[in-house]
Amino acid sequence: MSWRSSFRCSKFRHVFGKPSTKEHGYDGVPITRGVHDNHYCSANPCFLAVVTESAGGGSFLVLPIHHTGRVDPQHPRVCGHSGSVLDVKWNPFDDHCIASCSEDCTVKIWDIPVCGVQQNLTRARKTLMGHSRRVALIEWHPTARDLLLSSAYDYKVLLWDVSQAGAVLRYPVRVVLMPVHHRCPSDALLLSVSFSSDGSRLAVTSKDRRVRVLDPRTGRILQVSRSKSHRASKVLYIGGLKMLLSTGSSPWNHRQIVLWDPDDLSEPLYEEDLDGSAGVLFPFYDPDTHMLYLAGKGDGNIRYYELSTEKPYIRFLTENRSLLPQKGLGVMPKRGLDVSACEVFRFYRLIAIKDLVEPLSMIVPRKESGIFQEDLYPMTAGNQAAMTALEWLSGINRSPVLMSLKPGTRVANPYPESPAERRLVRQLSSLRFQMDPAVTGSELDFMEEAFLEEQLAYQDAKYPREVSDLSGWQPDETQTPTYRCTPHCCEPAERPPPTTESELLQTFYRQQDEIRGLRETLNGKDVRISQLEQDIKNTRNNMRATF
Repeated sequence: MSWRSSFRCSKFRHVFGKPSTKEHGYDGVPITRGVHDNHYCSANPCFLAVVTESAGGGSFLVLPIHHTGRVDPQHPRVCGHSGSVLDVKWNPFDDHCIASCSEDCTVKIWDIPVCGVQQNLTRARKTLMGHSRRVALIEWHPTARDLLLSSAYDYKVLLWDVSQAGAVLRYPVRVVLMPVHHRCPSDALLLSVSFSSDGSRLAVTSKDRRVRVLDPRTGRILQVSRSKSHRASKVLYIGGLKMLLSTGSSPWNHRQIVLWDPDDLSEPLYEEDLDGSAGVLFPFYDPDTHMLYLAGKGDGNIRYYELSTEKPYIRFLTENRSLLPQKGLGVMPKRGLDVSACEVFRFYRLIAIKDLVEPLSMIVPRKESGIFQEDLYPMTAGNQAAMTALEWLSGINRSPVLMSLKPGTRVANPYPESPAERRLVRQLSSLRFQMDPAVTGSELDFMEEAFLEEQLAYQDAKYPREVSDLSGWQPDETQTPTYRCTPHCCEPAERPPPTTESELLQTFYRQQDEIRGLRETLNGKDVRISQLEQDIKNTRNNMRATF
């Protein structure tokens, strides 16, 4: 009989958390003091959104992802809600669209400019008014475009199609849950929601601390947990393994993690007590590496596990510890990670006691970290929708459109686009990218697209006009342009736009050199200020010693 070790080797057993330095964090962010068990933070490859503390209404901060360091206390905010903002979520298929829910009973859809928020943004693109009490949860559909779920304290769970015409939407496309005969059962007040990978099922936890699986199109309850030894607070679909994970507490108030079969919630597959802390456990799952991350509200540590389809299903790897407690966490999508550094996950920890947002990267140590590691980055869910909201409402289910994280690699969308979608993309492309007609979109690589985005941000900042007016744009040489962007985004004098690729690259490199010089000047001024402060302190001490 052959000997078989009980220890299963894992390539993720040495994963470690690498917190960013203070220069690469976001310091001076007035993080909200709200007590709801939400993340209060959302990230994508372009922007970071954080719910902030404010008086006389609700607001949140939207920062460019590379805008690190000290944040200006007067930085413009998104402040269109009349009540406190409870959560924010970026649209997974549009990096410039974000949804927010608030105590003012509304959900708002915002369009963020390419160059960021340069002045207080108070006018939303859409306002969803279907709830009568504060809205606590929002969640975008994982595969259908423009489909948003909202849950509020009026015991209603609604589905919205935000592509519908009109600035104010009062009627959702689906009512998933609602009170019956003015009865407000505890199973309709949701604590967390999670879509399956194709969006055909919805897992929820509610005030009665049970796990339920619903059909989001009809609201029909398919499964209900019956375990009396687990009181669930958060739930998460484990994509690819056909499992559900819930976090909560035991009858003895020990924090627990429980694995379920989504087709049979009568008995849990696995149950484990962790500790006796009181903070809510937030679960995060990476379907590409099958790694599970558990972060407690008010904790300083983040545990990570590896999941499998074989018993005991879950295996503890290690944990990242910090002395600073986290109030909430944001997660960067896989397409925004640094694959050259073998980064497999990235958190944005909200440290309220320091007014700090700290990026925390999960790194797999490799000898050759500068090359693309095929085994760490399989095909993953991208930023293209698999279908429209109307297609999903008609009963179609599709898996997410996958993309490759290898630089320079593109994967075509396997689902055909409708003529209306192609027409919309063509119109947006003609308005946003002023290109040579001989160059087609398929010939642009990722570096050229990033360069065009930067040029677009430069033009939008320098000439603040409506997009519809760009076709007839002519430079006005009689007036001095009014700059609405930060000084480093604008040139001091009028210049014609570059005409060739070499001129374009020269302009880009010149701007980078100017930015680098300005940063060095600022650093020198900081050093000089510190020296002067020390001289003043020494002079005062000498004067005191003299008298």
